[in-house]
Amino acid sequence: MPSFIHQRCFNHATREAVARCPECGQCFCRECITEHEDRVVCSACLKKLVRVPLARRSPFVTLLRFAQCVAGIMVAWFFFFLIGEGLLKIPASVHDGTLWQVNWIDQK
Repeated sequence: MPSFIHQRCFNHATREAVARCPECGQCFCRECITEHEDRVVCSACLKKLVRVPLARRSPFVTLLRFAQCVAGIMVAWFFFFLIGEGLLKIPASVHDGTLWQVNWIDQK
């Protein structure tokens, strides 16, 4: 095996290798490696290391999320219901002479 000085990047054949990935054992240039948890690894191995396995949720968590969503919708509905009730209690005399009651067709 040639010395490390004569190694070339696994991804870029024209570039000199500067590090060897401890996971896959391939040599890489400066652009193809990165530091992760105090180790220098290649991008392909980094993708494998940081990938979080999908965990299956329990039915209780799913039911809890659904109940939270329904409760949020009910709180929003109640909030807008109270605003509507408050607006309905405003007397009609407040609106006398307002802009939308002017007859625009007859004005010249």
